[in-house]
Amino acid sequence: MDSKRRSVIQALGAGGTLALAGCGGGSGSVGVQANSPATPTPNQPDEPPVTAAPNVRFEHGVASGDPLSDRVMLWTRVTPEQEGEIPVVVTVATDQAMLQPVAVYAATATAERDYCVKVDADGLQPDHWYYYRFSVGDQHSPVGRTRTFPASSSFIDRARFAVVSCANYAYGFFSVYRAVAERGDLDFVLHLGDYLYEYGPGEYGDFPERDPLPPQEMVTLADYRARHAQYKTDEDLQAVHQQFPMIAVWDDHESTNDSYRDGAENHQPLSEGDWEERKAVSRQAYFEWLPIRPREPGNFSVIYRRFQFGDLIDLTMLDTRLEGRDEQLTVPLDPARNSEDRHLISDAQMDFLLDSLSQSSSQWRFIGQQVMFGQLNIAELPSLSEDQAQLRGNLSAINMDQWDGYAADRLKILNHIDDNNIDNVVVLTGDIHTSWATEIYRNPSSLLGDLFDKPLAAEFVTPAVTSPGFPEGAAELAGVLIPVVNPHIRYVEAKSRGFILVDVTREHAQAEFYYARSIESFDLRGQIDTSKTKVVTVKSGDSRIIEDRPVSRPRTLRTAWNNPPLPLNSVTRNEVLS
Repeated sequence: MDSKRRSVIQALGAGGTLALAGCGGGSGSVGVQANSPATPTPNQPDEPPVTAAPNVRFEHGVASGDPLSDRVMLWTRVTPEQEGEIPVVVTVATDQAMLQPVAVYAATATAERDYCVKVDADGLQPDHWYYYRFSVGDQHSPVGRTRTFPASSSFIDRARFAVVSCANYAYGFFSVYRAVAERGDLDFVLHLGDYLYEYGPGEYGDFPERDPLPPQEMVTLADYRARHAQYKTDEDLQAVHQQFPMIAVWDDHESTNDSYRDGAENHQPLSEGDWEERKAVSRQAYFEWLPIRPREPGNFSVIYRRFQFGDLIDLTMLDTRLEGRDEQLTVPLDPARNSEDRHLISDAQMDFLLDSLSQSSSQWRFIGQQVMFGQLNIAELPSLSEDQAQLRGNLSAINMDQWDGYAADRLKILNHIDDNNIDNVVVLTGDIHTSWATEIYRNPSSLLGDLFDKPLAAEFVTPAVTSPGFPEGAAELAGVLIPVVNPHIRYVEAKSRGFILVDVTREHAQAEFYYARSIESFDLRGQIDTSKTKVVTVKSGDSRIIEDRPVSRPRTLRTAWNNPPLPLNSVTRNEVLS
């Protein structure tokens, strides 16, 4: 223990569970639990005197993420007036006023990690809500609210969480984030990627006074850090992080458009350098600026992981973008998309997913990932050969960036589900800026497929926070025509920005699509257009989608009353009747 850490601990008195972590690094624990006696550490004669805390600001809010039953990642970014190492104290309490602390942790903010601070706050109680705050001397961050998950052996009857993706700063206000932040009874927020976008000003969105920083496409580590910093100054994004723990995964724009393992559509080696270097720095900045737990200290390459919410939910998060993806095909009718040699995820990640599905004893198995899993076809075509009968429904697919471009990988997952009698599987997806609810079959063709069999899973695709969907007119047409050719697709909304509220009980998993009234009006941020709300449900033991059941009731007493959300700036009403 170095002298700076010892001085911090002595100043705090009773100690707590102490964890050190720079941004992007792991954390180890030393010391004792907050409620147990602590052994004082004697002063050493040769220690320098404690100096005054440096002047800092907390401009980027606070965040928490990756909750487990005994720990949760806590994050902030310290903005110092002068360069140097900044000692930071993190306090976890059971009350908003921080008068009932249960644990204290110490960390150091350094330029090496862009003055981000991440602490793996361990030693906490399962299924508990907490409040937390970062301090440098007597300078404090905003207070955040977070929670631990119930232990995997605990019987749990209900969970509620929001699903979001595709938040382009340059396309408008983060009204959707504000609406999510005002749902005080959620257990967590699931972010499925495109947390930020790489483009320069005017290249993809030109909303007034929301030009991206730095004022060019992000390529270097400094670029990625600056863009993350800009996004984290948005008060609506800060509000979401302040209220709930987030489980997040990257898609392509956290690096660059249509990225894959060995390159990207929006990467030009001659002018933008080595792809492996760009991929590495984009991953590093992501781990620095997001409350995500690395597999081990300094490992920014592996993001697929698993969470358990009691015995109700088993959530497996995938990386379908950077870890194992082969380059996308350019011709939709290319039969190579059915090849067993083409992969969207690596063999190691595939084994991880299949093992997670097989080993799960939870009531529901959710898969959080980036690109549409279900087939999206424009016409039915006959099979090229009898040995490809199971892939027949994929022969007319139109988007090779999705699982349609890697059909053998998808078939391997579906066969595993079927062969092992695994039920209650729900895929949660982002990426395409539109809303979908789909029943998942091996072959969903209406003429030669298995639509009359039991679906193997269901998929809910969340709309974007701000990124654009189909243009006016085309969106309405798509909503009518796509289900005609794709009868397994039960719901399409192709233009509105919003989020999914997922309400999970022992009996059902329900997706409620909520849409923002406006992303262009600052005064309307957070308001919901209730005329557009759509509810789709799957019952336990049956993945067929049921439409238009009533919206779920909030959990006011259990969550919002006993563990009240923090006050938000510029709070608006949650819903507007249209």
